[in-house]
Amino acid sequence: MTVWHKIRGSLALLGIVINTLILCPVLFFFALLKLVLPFNTAQVGLSRVLVFIAETWIGINNGIAAFTSQARWHISGMESLDRNQWYLVTCNHQTWADILVLQKVSNRRIPFLKFFLKQELIKVPILGLAWWALDFPFMKRYSKDEIARDPSLKGKDLETTRKACEKFAYFPTSVMNFFEGTRFDAKKHASQASPYQYLLKPKAGGAAFTLNAMSGHLRNLLDVTIIYPPGAPRSLLAYLGGAMPVVDVIVQQRVIPAWASEGDYESDPEFRARFQQWIGDLWDEKDALIASRMKQ
Repeated sequence: MTVWHKIRGSLALLGIVINTLILCPVLFFFALLKLVLPFNTAQVGLSRVLVFIAETWIGINNGIAAFTSQARWHISGMESLDRNQWYLVTCNHQTWADILVLQKVSNRRIPFLKFFLKQELIKVPILGLAWWALDFPFMKRYSKDEIARDPSLKGKDLETTRKACEKFAYFPTSVMNFFEGTRFDAKKHASQASPYQYLLKPKAGGAAFTLNAMSGHLRNLLDVTIIYPPGAPRSLLAYLGGAMPVVDVIVQQRVIPAWASEGDYESDPEFRARFQQWIGDLWDEKDALIASRMKQ
């Protein structure tokens, strides 16, 4: 990546920061109204206003990135998407740029993307409050050791998250979950002894937790595969600065089987094996797809 790429990428980041600082006070104003007007009608209406502000923020960010990166886009599978559907979205994860790519291809094509976040992230300056205002679900996961010390904690993480997701029933929502759980790199790939050439092992437990927490609302899976040019630097600055000349995005729409949101992943070995097999089959297909595109 050249110095020029870094300068362009840094200018784009500065533009995104300025965009955030301008729109966040507007977002917080309507979030405050939502806090003091507890009626359902006001809550739903103000939630839509907040999403509109967030989608406007993304649209401006997309414009900034298009100006500085000037990447060529090859996008397929977005033809029959519906803003009135609920979606679970997953994607292979290589760089922080993946989030901007997902926001570019999905903005105003499907319901606004929401991520399951660790509870600690609510403390992030400005963004933590923005995520709370937009009803991003904050998760508190308890480890096996914590549950062993205090058995009353068993099931509380799921119940807390499910309660946070109750608002999603009022209007369509897209929930994002990176099945790999972390960004791909060669060191992680080797330490996992991953059976996939281009992917880390998927964490099926996180997907099962998401589907269970959503209580059956998620019936459609958008399986997104992002492919960057071989050998190109994979970073946020590289993407924004134009060091990635081409971005290939393939979206495959799938129906989530009804049984996938109804079992107990932690306590039912048969369900766990079935769920892992389902996710594993998706990952086999995704890895083969990336391999075929890399040969082109």
